[in-house]
Amino acid sequence: MANFTTADIKALRERTGAGMMDAKKALVETDGDLEAAVDALRAKGLATAQKKSSRTAAEGLVGVAVEGTRGVAVEVNSETDFVAKNDKFQDFVRKVTETALSSDGDDVESLKGMDYPDGGSVSDKLTDNVATIGENQQIRRMKTVSVTNGMVVPYMHNAVAPNLGKIGVLVALESEAGQDVLEPLGKQIAMHIAAAFPQALNAEGLDAELIERERAIAKEKASESGKPENVQEKMVEGAVSKFAKENALLSQVFVIDNKTPISEVVAKAAKDAGKPIELTDYVRYQLGEGIEKEESDFAAEVAAAVKG
Repeated sequence: MANFTTADIKALRERTGAGMMDAKKALVETDGDLEAAVDALRAKGLATAQKKSSRTAAEGLVGVAVEGTRGVAVEVNSETDFVAKNDKFQDFVRKVTETALSSDGDDVESLKGMDYPDGGSVSDKLTDNVATIGENQQIRRMKTVSVTNGMVVPYMHNAVAPNLGKIGVLVALESEAGQDVLEPLGKQIAMHIAAAFPQALNAEGLDAELIERERAIAKEKASESGKPENVQEKMVEGAVSKFAKENALLSQVFVIDNKTPISEVVAKAAKDAGKPIELTDYVRYQLGEGIEKEESDFAAEVAAAVKG
């Protein structure tokens, strides 16, 4: 009979961030000795990291950081939300995001090769995390934005810690207006972006394949109307135009008042400040966006780990 309980497994995971089955195995190997189990997990070293790399990592955290007129958003994935709540994982995401501020471009592989604040490279630390925590982890993507004059304003929706959460937004405002004008404006626009999920800054920036897909849908609907061909063409163009307007940030209706286009919100702020303000770029990262997640029964996992 096992000399440990589910509470011991939980305690070991909280101490080390290890996966459930790895924690259970370590307690079996050490006959329930928590301290020895901690050492056993660390002794596993990097050999286990490669084995984890093929497993789906759709949880984790998005981090945002701003320094001067430059900002960056980074998504780091883990397999479970449990690990995302771990202090060590959060510290890793925070430090990687801050490191990315000095990166050249938006290339994740280049970021992995940069020096990690605690020594070694970002890649070395990532591999060590996988081995120690016992879950696959990936630096999935990053994007930087910058302005010549003005501000990059960060926003984290439902933050789990400062600048860490599941939806991270950056808003780049080019202007000579002061922080007292740009920061609240950027924060409101960032909140809008988090809620409205624009696909591009303006209609010209929308993905061509996305537009063509909408055009095909509109054509099918128009053909079913039975109306003359010239009317159908106008219906299609109207539908595509409406789609572009609703999915481009500058033409979206501001969620706060539900009537004013974002471009006009910026124009009004500029008029009030007496200085031009241009919304030049933005980032919206939502955790796990586009990743196909595997469903699991957490209660069954716990039961299997104890009975194992």
